[in-house]
Amino acid sequence: MAIDLLLGLQWGDEGKGKIVDVLTKKYDIIARFQGGPNAGHTLEFDGIKHVLHTIPSGIFHPTATNLVGNGVVIDPVIFKQELDNLVPFDININKSLLVSRKAHLILPTHRLLDAASELAKGKAKIGSTLKGIGPTYMDKTGRNGIRVGDIELASWKTKYKALRNKHLAMVANMKVELEFDMEALDKAFFEAIDFLKSNISFVDSEQYLSVAQKEGKHILAEGAQGSLLDIDFGTYPFVTSSNTTSSQASIGSGLGNIKNCYTLGITKAYLTRVGEGPFPTEQNNSIGEKLGKIGNEFGTVTGRKRRCGWLDLVLLKQSVDICGIHGLALTKLDVLDQFEKINICISYDFNGKEYNYLPPIISSTNDLKTEYIELDGWNESTRGCRSYNELPRNAKKYIETLREITGVEISMLSTSPEREDTILFKDPF
Repeated sequence: MAIDLLLGLQWGDEGKGKIVDVLTKKYDIIARFQGGPNAGHTLEFDGIKHVLHTIPSGIFHPTATNLVGNGVVIDPVIFKQELDNLVPFDININKSLLVSRKAHLILPTHRLLDAASELAKGKAKIGSTLKGIGPTYMDKTGRNGIRVGDIELASWKTKYKALRNKHLAMVANMKVELEFDMEALDKAFFEAIDFLKSNISFVDSEQYLSVAQKEGKHILAEGAQGSLLDIDFGTYPFVTSSNTTSSQASIGSGLGNIKNCYTLGITKAYLTRVGEGPFPTEQNNSIGEKLGKIGNEFGTVTGRKRRCGWLDLVLLKQSVDICGIHGLALTKLDVLDQFEKINICISYDFNGKEYNYLPPIISSTNDLKTEYIELDGWNESTRGCRSYNELPRNAKKYIETLREITGVEISMLSTSPEREDTILFKDPF
């Protein structure tokens, strides 16, 4: 039996999808344990770009079973769209994809509640993806939600209509302008439900994984989004509605004996963020524009332009500690190829006091001063490099600096979105 864990260490968009895709040939089961269609994983191989939201990133490996765990929230309409996009690739969905009966469903009215709530906040908005994630988790913890297993019951539509009507009353009370066609939303939702019931196998994930562990199956727990978006340890309130750190892997999947697993953390060579919230190293200048342009930094889910800045080792080390990271996978190093000088944040100054962590009391970073070290750039292309020896000397120095300051080994380096453009310094698993 072997259980490994992989998750992002920033505000999402770290390149987790590619890393999981590269590693999945080693695994029997890929178990997604939190989040929903607010996550977006991009995979590129054979000249084709694939974007996944809810489906685990191992779906293109024929020997892997992909499990959507109980900690995930599922929008049936979006899920069906994802499945429709896989049709040309001749994937046996019924065999390779399983969904936990305990995963909660995102109703159309959850999305309406999300949009109405964000409108009502005005300038105080948090930058929601408007996918209904927050309202769904609220219903889950409020014990009002509808789970995948419920749709196997003959009476599930009665429960659906009661919850839908409750949501519509809440939207009306917010007194915001929101246009929608409820009849059309209901129709699309029911059609998607029927499709999932006919084409997807539902399982009790904790039982399934318990048997798999006893059979000695090799399991990878896959996180979505990033640890800085964690509802408890992220930049609250500008976070997602679930726990995105390593501890959630057990709760969100039903995996036991996960304490001794190897945990691989994914980080970009710089830092990005979508939506509102603190961002100490953000570059609202030509540097940020250059990072965004070269890195093609637009949200996979929202299409919004990502905020860009230098790598923040204060936040990275914070994520490393909280998640118990054993090794790092570094992505998008090639985006830094054209910079003469590269900065790395190593500490903060807040109200005259030095911090080696982000003070939780701040809602913005206007009064936070960042302390940097400056490294020479390399002005050579690293894109597509497949061995450490191919890297320029200053690129190697950058990587070694990250290792020294974080105290964590660099296990993998991604030099392009393509599956093959990956340097394995040390097999993490």
